[in-house]
Amino acid sequence: MASKNYHEQLIKENNIKLKELLKSLPGFCARFFHGIEENTSSRTRIAYAYDLTIFFNYLKNETNFCGSKEITELDISILDKLAPIDLQGFVDYIKYYNNTDDVERINQERGVMRKMSCIKSFYNYFYRMEMIKNNPASILTLPKLHEKEIVRLDVDEVARLLDTVENGEQLTKKQQAYHEKTKVRDLAIITLLLGTGIRVSECVGLNIDDVDFKNYGIKIRRKGGNEVVVYFGDEVDEALMDYLCERKQIIAQEGHEDALFLSLQNRRITVRSVENLVKKYSRLVTQLKNITPHKLRSTYGTSLYRETGDIYLVADVLGHSDVNTTKKHYAALEDERRRMARNKVTLRDDSKND
Repeated sequence: MASKNYHEQLIKENNIKLKELLKSLPGFCARFFHGIEENTSSRTRIAYAYDLTIFFNYLKNETNFCGSKEITELDISILDKLAPIDLQGFVDYIKYYNNTDDVERINQERGVMRKMSCIKSFYNYFYRMEMIKNNPASILTLPKLHEKEIVRLDVDEVARLLDTVENGEQLTKKQQAYHEKTKVRDLAIITLLLGTGIRVSECVGLNIDDVDFKNYGIKIRRKGGNEVVVYFGDEVDEALMDYLCERKQIIAQEGHEDALFLSLQNRRITVRSVENLVKKYSRLVTQLKNITPHKLRSTYGTSLYRETGDIYLVADVLGHSDVNTTKKHYAALEDERRRMARNKVTLRDDSKND
């Protein structure tokens, strides 16, 4: 049996999960998810379903709007009953609440922002479809996000990280036992992330046939579903070649035959597994920085920008649809380059005064 396309399989699994989540929501919610299907990813719709679950639990348990009705019995008229003050109450609620399993949850400003974006989209859809008369969510102000400092590895830390993955000397004895089995694969993954800046989801979704050693390129699928070719250098080429020699000797489980990176169970490696292996090795290099696959992506973007000074090239290679996103992430480097430029232009030729 041919290996399943990673992205298609992921979408299928998310759609199944969404159907399960919809069973605990009011029936009219299905209309909303159908309406936004063309313009959102399956992952976004799953996140919205979780957010709406919290929203309706809030209405049921913290307000009197539901009366004796269960959440699944509510009809769309409940949306017209809410005023802006009620939605503001939801904003206050999600900053700290207990979920259905009585587990304490805390949302920082980004978590609040996402949930309020969901409620705004929810109301906007039904208002646009003229299924409700009021749109109290339209006048809610989203919280201001404070920009986080961009965490990245320094040049010496990159070298030490790769050395650590290669030799495994600082690992525990238990970790070293696994390291003997995975070091070639782990080095290929981390070298690829550091040398191309691809997302972790793009990395785990790679198939063997997606690697073109002749042209030094890998074919990946971006967030929006577009397939692009990203090119790599000699260090990535060497690491991938070493791993491919090992990979060809592994018999993958059924349905995972085409996957490039495999787990110890000979199945396509997962995003969580890559996150864990990056965390395992990076902690041996720096305790002060919380390094994730996305931080390796930022490290690559920083290096590329310092080498080229071309923010548009960085945006293109990283797959940012808006260059302003790239500028926001590398604003400090832009200022650094502007400072370097201050004495680059000479207005008078000093040699004439000699």
